[in-house]
Amino acid sequence: MPNQQPDQPTDLPKIGAPATNALNGAGYYRLEQLTHITEAELMALHGVGPKAVRILKEALAARGLALKG
Repeated sequence: MPNQQPDQPTDLPKIGAPATNALNGAGYYRLEQLTHITEAELMALHGVGPKAVRILKEALAARGLALKG
């Protein structure tokens, strides 16, 4: 089970526990929040790799959103 704050709703796709924990630890729980950071900032989070970034970018694109920059 993901290490998620019960009071923080999330709509992040399934990207694996390390990446999810890294995002949650940095305060990101919703896809919309990721529109405020760049791909480089996302990749700098320990636990977030190329596969997680690809999945997140696809999920953002499906909603007409994108990473910053």
